[in-house]
Amino acid sequence: LPVVISDKELREIKDNLPELPEEKEIRYISKIGLEESEAKIISSSKTMANMFEEASSKTDDIKLVAKWLVGDVSALLNKDNIEIDESNLSPENFGKLIERISDNTISGKIAKSVLEEVWENGSDVDEIIQTKGLVQIQDESLLEDIAKKVIESNTDQIVAYRSGKDKLFGFFVGQVMKETQGKANPKSVNEI
Repeated sequence: LPVVISDKELREIKDNLPELPEEKEIRYISKIGLEESEAKIISSSKTMANMFEEASSKTDDIKLVAKWLVGDVSALLNKDNIEIDESNLSPENFGKLIERISDNTISGKIAKSVLEEVWENGSDVDEIIQTKGLVQIQDESLLEDIAKKVIESNTDQIVAYRSGKDKLFGFFVGQVMKETQGKANPKSVNEI
């Protein structure tokens, strides 16, 4: 027998369909401003899209959520060969991690180690940061003192830098980061 579906029934069915991956990708690009490659990766997996949506609601830096999902989180997923909902990473914890990077509580480098610990045992991001003393050093006078110490102990590199070897600037920044065990705010160190 022929099946007859009324316009009303058709509209109800369409209205109740979940958003398709292609539609999510378009929305991520047009409304959020993600790169096409990021939008494609995130929208291709329902669990990845759910993590993105939920974690994005916990922070203002949605593009950073996408960057970390596509980069570090995807690398961990591939390494363990699992889906994101099978991991110890919750959207709340992931959103909190992104927020701590955004508000300069921790650097991106420290965030990677925090992410790995969360990945291993599901610990709370703030708890890891506090118990391990990973908060970035924001005190500029302390950073200035460390920078002066680095400059005073590397006179040969100072002479070379002043004679035009601009690439040594990175050496000095690296030495300050080494002295602070990676806890200095890299932007502040560069300015100092």
